[in-house]
Amino acid sequence: MRLIRLSFLLLFILGFQTTEAQKKNANVKYYIHKATDVIKLDGLMNEQSWLKAQAVDKFPMVLPMDTSISNVPTEVRMTYDENNLYIIAICTKVGDGVDMVESLKRDWNFGKNDNFILFMDTYHDLTNGFTFGASAVGAQWDGTMFDGGSVDLNWDNKWTSAIYNDATKYVLEAAIPFKSIRYKSGGQEWGVNFSRNDLKTTEKSSWAPVPRQFPTAALAYTGSLVWDAPLPVQKNNFSLIPYFRSSVSKEFATNDGTKINQASVNRSAYGLDAKISLSSSLNLDLTVNPDFSQVEVDRQVTNLSRFELFFPERRQFFLENADLFSNLGFENVRPFFSRRIGLNTNIDFGARMSGRIDKNWRIGIMDMKTSADDSKNLLAQNFAVVALQRKLFKKSNIELFYIDKTAFDYPIQPTNTNTSTNTNAIGNQYNRNFGFEFNLAPKNNIWSGKTILIKSFTPNTSGKDFLNAGNLQYSSRNWIISWQHEVVGNNYNAEVGYIPRNNYIKFMPSITRLFFPKSGSILSHGPQFTTTNYYNTNFNVTDNTKSFNYLITFRDKGTIASVIQNEYVELLAPFDPTRIGKQTLAANTKHQWSSVGFNWISAPQYKLTYYLSARKGGYYADGKLLSITGNIGYRIQPYVNFDVSATYNYIELPQPWGKNNFFLIGPKVDITMTDKLFFTAFYQYNEQTKNINFNTRLQWRYKPVSDLFIVYTDNYYIGPVFVKNRAVVLKFTYWWNK
Repeated sequence: MRLIRLSFLLLFILGFQTTEAQKKNANVKYYIHKATDVIKLDGLMNEQSWLKAQAVDKFPMVLPMDTSISNVPTEVRMTYDENNLYIIAICTKVGDGVDMVESLKRDWNFGKNDNFILFMDTYHDLTNGFTFGASAVGAQWDGTMFDGGSVDLNWDNKWTSAIYNDATKYVLEAAIPFKSIRYKSGGQEWGVNFSRNDLKTTEKSSWAPVPRQFPTAALAYTGSLVWDAPLPVQKNNFSLIPYFRSSVSKEFATNDGTKINQASVNRSAYGLDAKISLSSSLNLDLTVNPDFSQVEVDRQVTNLSRFELFFPERRQFFLENADLFSNLGFENVRPFFSRRIGLNTNIDFGARMSGRIDKNWRIGIMDMKTSADDSKNLLAQNFAVVALQRKLFKKSNIELFYIDKTAFDYPIQPTNTNTSTNTNAIGNQYNRNFGFEFNLAPKNNIWSGKTILIKSFTPNTSGKDFLNAGNLQYSSRNWIISWQHEVVGNNYNAEVGYIPRNNYIKFMPSITRLFFPKSGSILSHGPQFTTTNYYNTNFNVTDNTKSFNYLITFRDKGTIASVIQNEYVELLAPFDPTRIGKQTLAANTKHQWSSVGFNWISAPQYKLTYYLSARKGGYYADGKLLSITGNIGYRIQPYVNFDVSATYNYIELPQPWGKNNFFLIGPKVDITMTDKLFFTAFYQYNEQTKNINFNTRLQWRYKPVSDLFIVYTDNYYIGPVFVKNRAVVLKFTYWWNK
């Protein structure tokens, strides 16, 4: 408990000490005026409203250095009317060569495209907002912003844009409907910044200056968008998004390779999503019988760890204001993970209310009902989450949350101790988590951190059912120093979360030092040292990883890092080091080894890009491990993007494991015929899981955020190769607005 009290006290003191600091770019202002004529989106600045609007240019450079004005000119103007916010950006080209873009597909990779992006702090809280932008060929980018600079690109909404591109410049002209975003009615000031990324010159710049160690998305460094009148009250925004799905599937074999020959199964389904604006900053989402068959397949990885892997949420329903729910905790201690909902069964219906109550309070309420599945011994379940967040100081916040998973019709056998037992149903009758999180976010971003404390409630358990975790980081131009700790009790249980392990105490300090040569091909270089220590409740070490890296970043944005690592593991449970079911190493056995390696990432501005990572050294049971991971991408701009990821692991162990080779390859091709018609083919060959997966997806966006999908999936068993199952899905969605 002393560690918990100390972490809260330290974060609170740091937060209090930074409350009086003025916003960094408080004097950088854009004064926006209402349009006097109709804006036609064509990429041409020929309306009178544009000619009268304030023009801003001479953007400060952010990368490679933040000490001068960018050599790549950018000019931005803004205006608005009753329905839309308008922006036009004139991006002048410098140097020879074509624009660097991946494709015409939405939500591209920021680092691999020439682009212009708008970041908006619509609540003026330096924490949450929205982002819109486009690549040099007009492919759109949009997302929600949280944690003061993080972007969730899975969020899509209705807005329109046009691009004009010639030999000297590209011009983005866009209209963002007020009803597509959330903001405080009656206000007259937002935070805003404009970002330009130019790969030919390797320059990134922004209108309001941002230190190079932070992203241009950092809301702490936005300028001010000052309106000439109070913002319009948002009109009632009501959207219906129905879908219809038809599929045919057939099973030929089980996952273990046993052949079967089931008859083809034809299924049809339909459902409905609704989005209702309760206010300009509070939204209600409803869903009935949702279907997520159009979601892109996860990229597989070879898992040699002792714990399950984390795959991010991609389903649209869970994404708006997702930080209120899914951003709680840290990478390996998340009390809520929305992919647990509907993981092995269907979702019947659900509701989410999320957004801002006033300038200081945000709220998130979610309730989801899933179906029973007798074939899997799964009962119908209800998932409920309540989160209430209060702003503290200028940018920090504290959040209270409650997470509940309850099974319906749970068989109860009365006993003298009034306990519940069930020999058939999977899982507990209920699991509940209650806790709070303090998020430290000073205005200048130099200090950041958070701490979380949770107690879980599960039938037949008591005591040692808490979790505490915290981190604190200092980031300057030359130093990055961080600390993280985690304390997880033996009986702590988060059935709707992602907690790979229990009953441990973890400390992870890290320090990085960067040097900046005044000339030459190297932009920065320096060492990084990290140590990760796991202890049991008696403070005996069970895991320890010491890692020394030397990082080099080149002026063309390519990077290379050398790695030296030493690992110590005391197994707390039996473990198969190959994860293929041969045999397990005994619990309480101790293993130690060292390894060396490197990471190499190419510069992003070329049509051919690559990534290579290699490790060679010891492994469990005095074994040996060689691990090589790579990726090669090639683009035929802007219509075709090839991507091949591959992993090779060679494991040498004593018998009965012997020598093992695990090869995983995943070639993928994205074809964008137009900015509305996309085709993706993804092939994955995984020797560890003995599975071959082939997935294709055709998407036609016939109207904004309205789509037709055709998805074909094949799964094959390896050794010998034969089909396990295949399916074809047709799905139609339509976004209707009132």
